[in-house]
Amino acid sequence: QVQLVESGGGSVQAGGSLRLSCSASGYTVSSSCMGWFRQAPGKEREGVAAIYSGGGATYYVASVKGRFTISQDTAKSTLYLQMNSLKPEDTAMHYCAAGSGYYGILARSSYNYWGQGTQVTVSS
Repeated sequence: QVQLVESGGGSVQAGGSLRLSCSASGYTVSSSCMGWFRQAPGKEREGVAAIYSGGGATYYVASVKGRFTISQDTAKSTLYLQMNSLKPEDTAMHYCAAGSGYYGILARSSYNYWGQGTQVTVSS
């Protein structure tokens, strides 16, 4: 049974940093794609960052490029999202996901497994 558990969310002021972690069990982190998504109240869930485990290629939505970094530690079966220069518009529930990436690396439909989410709140 695949289980993804996120941690590291919290409340910070604009300009601050947070590091999200996603611990995976029952799933081989190195086998496919893993990503971070976020959903703000009243908005659609959007792909923020993703990584192809085989080659390590990373992808980001335009709004976080240069500020966020996705990485993984296959030995620890853990996915990370380092978030710097946080803005109030980054406020959302953040989810870890795992899947094939078949429909697009940042497409929600590409992911079969989801964590429960961790809240990120950025105040101005």
